[in-house]
This record gives sequence, structure tokens and C-alpha cells, in this order.
Amino acid sequence: MRRVLSVVVLAIAGICSAQSNKLAEYPLRVHVFGRSQTTFYHMRVAEEAKGEGRANLFENGQPRGMDFEFNCANRLQTSSGFETFAAKWKKPNQELEVLLPEFGKPGKYKKCKFEVQLKDFAYVRRDGRVSTEPIDMYKQWMVKHDYDPEHGRNTPTP
Repeated sequence: MRRVLSVVVLAIAGICSAQSNKLAEYPLRVHVFGRSQTTFYHMRVAEEAKGEGRANLFENGQPRGMDFEFNCANRLQTSSGFETFAAKWKKPNQELEVLLPEFGKPGKYKKCKFEVQLKDFAYVRRDGRVSTEPIDMYKQWMVKHDYDPEHGRNTPTP
């Protein structure tokens, strides 16, 4: 009995470790400002969501605006506040794989494909409207407010 319990504990620890390692394989962060989408249903169950949107990509400490088309198993939510989603390149500067959290399942994620068009500016939200500003200005704001979503600093300081 004791031996079985030990095996079960080790198996659970391995599963938990694999999940956290998986998240560690997604070093980039994506902040989704807006999107439009169509959800496809089969027998009243959502099976797929496709659409387009605007976001900022954070890579190597640099913010960069991007427009994207997506194809996901679930509906794509916009980022709340300064929330970001983990991502990694599937095809550099062309296609991202983004991890979207599963609702009600902490630590669980679904993958979503983003085909991207990178911009030479960053998106910002001012007075409820999405606008653009030069990357250097946005980076200065990030430094001033200690905002670095790639390194866990997800809430800017005042």
C-alpha cells in the first residue's frame, strides 16, 4: 500500500512539473486589445472560433504592435487590464502559438494559432480608444512604471 501511494505521489508531481515546464516553453507575452470573431457550432456546442484582432507582442523586453488572424478551439477573450497570454513562435515573425487559460481550470491551457503582421509601433489604450505610439515611447513608459510582462511584472506601478 505504501509503495502504491509513493508511485501515485510521484506521478502527480511529474504531471504538475510537466505543466509548468510547458508554460516555460512560451517566453513571449501577448496583450489582446480587440478582436472580432465568428464561432462555429455543432449540435449547439462551440467547436471553433476564427477572426482577427490587434495586440501588442512583448519579446526580449520590446513591445511591438501586431495585427493578427486567429484560429482557436475556444472563443478568444481580450486581455483584461494589463493581462497577457503566453506565446511562442511557430514560424518566426509570421505565426504564434498562444496559450489561452481554460475557464475554471487553473493551470490548464488551450493552444490558439495567430498569423501575425508585425508593426513598427505599439498599440495603447487612451480614454477607452485604441491608438498607436512609437515603440521607444511605449518602452520608456514600461521602464518608468516597472511593467515587464515577460518577467512577471504584470501590473504597472503608478
